[in-house]
Amino acid sequence: MFQPSQADVRRFFCGVRSKMLTQAPMEAIETLASLWIEEHPEYFADLADAEAAIARNYDLTPERTNPFLHLSMHLSISEQCSIDQPRGIRQAVELLSKRLDGGLHDAHHAAMECLGQMLADSQRSGLPPDGATYVAAVQRRATRD
Repeated sequence: MFQPSQADVRRFFCGVRSKMLTQAPMEAIETLASLWIEEHPEYFADLADAEAAIARNYDLTPERTNPFLHLSMHLSISEQCSIDQPRGIRQAVELLSKRLDGGLHDAHHAAMECLGQMLADSQRSGLPPDGATYVAAVQRRATRD
């Protein structure tokens, strides 16, 4: 399984942003990443300089969202939905998207909270991530009144 380093992830997103600006050809995953980058113009400055991005410590500024983590979560949720893994996530995100005024983008943001909670629970317990609990949490958000 491919496990990129933090620097690899930051170089990837900065490279995609550079390709967007120069209209260079992209791989499929880069095209998907570019769609999410385009949704987040507030991150353009963070994506402008790969070396500065690699050096930056977002833990020192907790009031700022880490754009690389945020964009990575968008990509993860997109991939999860494309293969419906964990089972049921595609339907849960689609239902959430229909419920929210902001559509898929807002649905992803709500799902990110559930994904983050699942990962935190896994790290805390030392157990593998519980996909069923994650999907159930997204489903609950989709069916709230």
